[in-house]
Amino acid sequence: LMDDPKETAEHATIVDLIRNDLSMVAEQVSVSRYRYIDKLQTNQGSILQTSSEIRGILPKNYQSALGDIIFKLLGSIIFRLLPAGSITGAPKKKTMQIIKEAETYDRGFYTGIMGYFDGKDLDSAVMIRFVEQEGGKMYFKSGGGITSQSDVENEYNEMKQKVYVPIY
Repeated sequence: LMDDPKETAEHATIVDLIRNDLSMVAEQVSVSRYRYIDKLQTNQGSILQTSSEIRGILPKNYQSALGDIIFKLLGSIIFRLLPAGSITGAPKKKTMQIIKEAETYDRGFYTGIMGYFDGKDLDSAVMIRFVEQEGGKMYFKSGGGITSQSDVENEYNEMKQKVYVPIY
């Protein structure tokens, strides 16, 4: 995973996109940990995931303006930080257009952010997999990064590996 040129390029692109998005609402944005392996335990064994940690300093009044930070209003233009670049890919605007044209249904609520706010510190992350209940049925949604360097069989196998129920 760490030696794969496609995964390396894809990760660098997404880290840069998220760093750029975060800089719209935070100062001193930096990548504090770059490209490390997270091991996720599932009921079918463990899977490896490449991660990076990006940090920034939010404005002093951020506790009272979390909604405005997530959906920042600048004049008449709304810069939406969501969906995150790790979901859309890059360039964000173009990939969102391609997704909308390629999919035959409205995604509706799909992934998002989660976090813990203790009144002082905010620790948040992007959810990259999602389970939705509709009409007594459960739908698992997951995806993968497709680039010009992608191998169809490898992408398909990665997608199958991501489809798991996280029961410990």
